[in-house]
Amino acid sequence: MMASSMRFCRSLSWLVALAALLLAVAAPVLADGIEVKKAALVTADDGGFLEAEFEISLTHTLEDALNKGVPLYFTLEFELIRPRWYWLNEKIVATRQQYRLSYNALARQYRVGVGALYQNFASLPDALAFLSQVRLRDIGEAGALAKGNSYVAALRLRLDISQLPRPFQISAVGSREWNVGSDWHRWTVSP
Repeated sequence: MMASSMRFCRSLSWLVALAALLLAVAAPVLADGIEVKKAALVTADDGGFLEAEFEISLTHTLEDALNKGVPLYFTLEFELIRPRWYWLNEKIVATRQQYRLSYNALARQYRVGVGALYQNFASLPDALAFLSQVRLRDIGEAGALAKGNSYVAALRLRLDISQLPRPFQISAVGSREWNVGSDWHRWTVSP
């Protein structure tokens, strides 16, 4: 009876050690992605602007592709909706902003581009820190938000797989390594 209980304890300790090892290996994989840390819509008399902060962590596959010269395109999507009980919700604002993250091997610099504007960075963490701070001006027209009404704002940032070169698009179809993005983050805005 005593020998079987000792074998059971040894087996149990091996299972606990194996589970701890699996969690240690799986934790970095689960940490990769994009998460919305905070988001706010600031309204003013001449319109409004969006302030958002993300936590961006690239997978090893994305970092490797980036360091080999494949540019990564991220798309920021923002919507402002006026809920209506009597009809379909009214979409007041729907905007997209695209960011391009690339690596120049000759200069050994990372580059973040927004439209025609670019900024260079010495390291990938610096470039991701810049990319994670979003400020969008002119969200909606002046007077578009009526005081006393409540609106629902929604925001997300994701890797745009359609901008990748074709061979990478094919491998990205079913892979979690390439599908990096945040879920829709929604909050209520009351001007």
